[in-house]
Amino acid sequence: MPHTLISLLPGQDASIAAIQAGEALHHRLAAMGFRIGRRVQLMRRGAMNGPLHVRIGSTDIIIRRSDARCVKISR
Repeated sequence: MPHTLISLLPGQDASIAAIQAGEALHHRLAAMGFRIGRRVQLMRRGAMNGPLHVRIGSTDIIIRRSDARCVKISR
């Protein structure tokens, strides 16, 4: 059963299994490199429920937690 990107701990990585979001968010995430099958690594979490810092390939991305909940992952 897939988890979401928010469930990763800093330093952990996983594959993107699905993106369950509205069309606008889906396109925005795809433009940033979030595609099914890509590896994503959580670098760090922002303090006090702040954004997540993730790495896809050699690209570092800051993503809101609400958006990260739409990214389903598998390990």
